[in-house]
Amino acid sequence: MRAAMIPVTPLQQNCSLLWCTATMRGALVDPGGDLARLKRVVAQHGVTLEKILVTHGHIDHCGQAGVLARELGIPIEGPHEEDRYWIARLEDDGKRWGLPGQPFEPDRWLVDGDTVTVGNLELDVYHCPGHTPGHVVFHHPQSKLAIVGDVLFQGSIGRSDFPRGNFEELVASITGKLWPLGGETIFVPGHGQPSSFAHERATNPFVGDDVTGLRA
Repeated sequence: MRAAMIPVTPLQQNCSLLWCTATMRGALVDPGGDLARLKRVVAQHGVTLEKILVTHGHIDHCGQAGVLARELGIPIEGPHEEDRYWIARLEDDGKRWGLPGQPFEPDRWLVDGDTVTVGNLELDVYHCPGHTPGHVVFHHPQSKLAIVGDVLFQGSIGRSDFPRGNFEELVASITGKLWPLGGETIFVPGHGQPSSFAHERATNPFVGDDVTGLRA
């Protein structure tokens, strides 16, 4: 697997390009905007896009996913159907945030325990509610890489004060779903720089082991 992180929209949301080096087929995770830039990066790496993956329904993550899918004739997989609420309001949220947003219907809603493929690669799907009710995380065990959207950040965690957010669920998702993936796992967050689960367990002021009482 190879991966490239591409910040998009004025909110600097990290869209990720993942691809299989054996087939050079790939996926964009959370193409929230700046589609011309995303297509240029895909072409620069010589990747053929075969699908779009979505972690959750917020506009900076998926406001333009449906547009890109229709333009390229590729499917959308994710998030969990509990985020239908957020996807349905993308146009209204776009007006509020000054971003283009169009509702869409994924070709496949995802649930905990699903897998998705990118070329010859297989990624595990974890349902991690709290930031939004239908948030999912993608994990490639062989590469020790996770795409976590807005669940966890370097030194912080996702907001839980949006409609249908839940702080207790968010913390449970991080400690119960992400930490067991292993401290050596590197994660790409929805905003900011990558980090590792071990680093966050040691230093994160919201979900570090000193806060939660857990031990690696």
